Amino acid sequence: MPGMINTHTHLFQTLLKGLGDDMDLKKWFSCMTGPAAVHLTTEDMATAALHGCVESLMSGVTTLVEYQYVNTQDDMIDAVYDSFDQTGIRGFVCRGFMTTGEDHGVPPALIEKTEHVIEHTRAAARRHNRPGGRVQIGIAPCMCWTVDPDAYRAVRKLADEEGLFITAHLSENAFEVERAKESFGTTTAQFFDEIGFLGPDVLAVHCVHCNSRDIRLMKMRDVKVSHNPCSMLYVGLGVAPIPEMLAAGLTVSLGSDGPASNNNHSIFHVMKFAALVPKGVHEDPTIMTAEKALEMATIDGARAVGLEDEIGSLEPGKKADLAIMDLSESIWATPLHRVPSAIVYSALGHEVTDVMVDGTFVIRNRQHTVLNIKELRAASQKAADGLAGRAGVDHFKTRPWRSVTA
Repeated sequence: MPGMINTHTHLFQTLLKGLGDDMDLKKWFSCMTGPAAVHLTTEDMATAALHGCVESLMSGVTTLVEYQYVNTQDDMIDAVYDSFDQTGIRGFVCRGFMTTGEDHGVPPALIEKTEHVIEHTRAAARRHNRPGGRVQIGIAPCMCWTVDPDAYRAVRKLADEEGLFITAHLSENAFEVERAKESFGTTTAQFFDEIGFLGPDVLAVHCVHCNSRDIRLMKMRDVKVSHNPCSMLYVGLGVAPIPEMLAAGLTVSLGSDGPASNNNHSIFHVMKFAALVPKGVHEDPTIMTAEKALEMATIDGARAVGLEDEIGSLEPGKKADLAIMDLSESIWATPLHRVPSAIVYSALGHEVTDVMVDGTFVIRNRQHTVLNIKELRAASQKAADGLAGRAGVDHFKTRPWRSVTA
């Protein structure tokens, strides 16, 4: 099958799996993820990125969009780029940032000056980006309540000057909707349109609370969408209006989001949620199909990152990015009647045996062709334990059993 495209993650969160369970978003960020981000080192970032890239490859993902909003050390972006390069995965390392938001719980250490962000991103892009390169540097402004309006304008200018891919959180939760109305007098999407930020090079993430006008604007500007159903349900933010987006003709791709709000990088899980949740919400089992979920994970993902002529389907002339699955050995995927159904509804992800990126095998017989997976697991566990201890969030490991959260 075509290699899958995961259009949204935060790789540093690989070290935080399971620490933020059953929390609302404010507590999840202010009490766990934010403190951990402040104490992250470049070595932690590199280890987390290596683990996340290999985890993605082993589950059939060949292209990854990293939304790296922690840059407390300037060499962190190079560490993640090197992890992509070393593991052989294709993708975009998008330099994320926040310029404000301390009054809403953003740790001061994560807040940066716009001028530094722009020049740091420009330098990284000029250092790493090459026409047709397997890994590209992009830019990723965070939520509208953590980025001031002039910073969005600066991002647009930088992207136009350097030809950079842009990805941005958009209408993720009710809090953002309220802040956008308070700050801009309108929705985030409509504000973005007013300042000329939207365009075909923009990948909007989450879009849970987009209204019909937002959707029409996004279609008019050819904005792409990254749908992250597992993480949005994990932190209780709601369900994006995906059927309405698809009916409007928007390109909708799939993302795992960071493993601190999903707990893995499996697009198999995301496909199943993307197919099933709309059926329940709309009480209509015909509203989403397994085939469409599979398209969202492959060719629509390629469209979302502007690479539909190169990846996302198995066709002559395209790059050889592919995953090989052995469904016959899976007790969960057999008896086998229809392959799309088995992939989306039955498979767990470990049915992937081999993965090729750009014509080179990076996973062979469920092992990475360069890195020792056992050693990588040990290194990431050590880094995760150290980070949790330094950040003071290790108490979440031993919290008491809770049958209810009240």
